[in-house]
Amino acid sequence: MAAPMSLTRPMLRSPVLRQLTARRLQSTAAEKAAAAAKDTANKAAQGLSRVTSAAGPAIAGAAKSIGRLGGPAGQAIGFLERQTPLVVYYSKVALELGKYVAQNQKMAIPSAATFQTFYQGLWQSIASGSILRSPQSLINSVRNLSVAQLATGGVIFAETLGFFTVGEIIGRFKLVGYHGEVGSHH
Repeated sequence: MAAPMSLTRPMLRSPVLRQLTARRLQSTAAEKAAAAAKDTANKAAQGLSRVTSAAGPAIAGAAKSIGRLGGPAGQAIGFLERQTPLVVYYSKVALELGKYVAQNQKMAIPSAATFQTFYQGLWQSIASGSILRSPQSLINSVRNLSVAQLATGGVIFAETLGFFTVGEIIGRFKLVGYHGEVGSHH
């Protein structure tokens, strides 16, 4: 029995066998990840199809009940009727996407008691003026921020700045400057 045992140890320690084992483990992990991604994509597609099928009848019923008006009121209602399907569709898409992100990030909505305690404390400190009276406590709380909290704040600031910038570009219809009178420049 000693001879087979002495032969198996060098074989188990061989780099070739280790590479084969690692490749096998990597392929199963990749297959599992691909299957999970495919399952998630299928769930998202099902959710979007439910959204589109639910939005159609509601919009048609609302449009029939409004009727046709003339003048500026009719134009405004007509504009709103044309925009309603887009708003409903994209709001439902955003809701489904938000649900998906919250589920995968394991996020949960805070309870009503949590909201109440936070906002009551905030309101009391604003009403009493204690927020402005002790700048030293505010400075100490800023000093006690962790690196993760600072990084999260930086990312949120960058996202907000990016969305603001894109909104400005869309609003101006160009990258630099606003439309204006040529003579107004000094």
